[in-house]
Amino acid sequence: MPALTAQMILPLFVPADRPDRVAKAASAGADAIIVDLEDAVAPDARKAARAGLAEALASIECPIVLRINAAGTQWHKADLAAAATLPLTAFMLAKAEDGEACAHVARAVGVPVIALVETARGIANLNSIAGASARLAFGSIDYAADLGMGHTRASLAAARSALVLAARLAGQPAPLDGVTTAIRDAAMIEDDCRHAVEMGMGGKLIIHPAQLKAARRGFAPSQDELDWAARVLKAAEGGAAVQMDGAMIDAPVIARAKALLARAESDA
Repeated sequence: MPALTAQMILPLFVPADRPDRVAKAASAGADAIIVDLEDAVAPDARKAARAGLAEALASIECPIVLRINAAGTQWHKADLAAAATLPLTAFMLAKAEDGEACAHVARAVGVPVIALVETARGIANLNSIAGASARLAFGSIDYAADLGMGHTRASLAAARSALVLAARLAGQPAPLDGVTTAIRDAAMIEDDCRHAVEMGMGGKLIIHPAQLKAARRGFAPSQDELDWAARVLKAAEGGAAVQMDGAMIDAPVIARAKALLARAESDA
């Protein structure tokens, strides 16, 4: 899997029928652009959107992901045909529900698959999906609608944990969390990203450039966390288990401290 796919923390959605927005999105600071042929484009506009993609993406240097319609839909085959002609870093399969569908589109297009899990069936088949894809992403809003439940942290905790576990078992990067619908509520966006980190997620799907700055803060370690990590590594220099602030410092604590400092370096 190309390293760029693993390094996508904040990919930004852009409607495929708005090619003028692709260049603007690429300059906004996102880690990748997800050009969306699914929900963001009206069904009767998808054919024209596909036709304009090659020209719109030709001069874009930012990594490009194409979100295609789910297997079994009337648009899926045409989306695959269009994807095979485009300069893509990866593509995203909407409503991924089984590993075979992911494997099929990977063979057809020849680039890594990000499996967007959005249904109960997708969660039930996570191990198969993770084994056939490069990365998992959580379509939390569609998932909540599929199960008829609230889109809350409590209701989504089990699904988020399942995604993180399946990704770890498959040797994938940590999953991309679902969107925050609030566009300009910086405090909510940052807090949602901190919750995603707490749950083990490795990134978040972004729907508007205005979300990026707050989201970036949410995924960056806080200064308190960095100070703690530095103190842990200093205390552990002798190599033996020691105490700090009344708590034991051993190998897992040291590993967490190193991971926090590594995250800070990657964001620098």
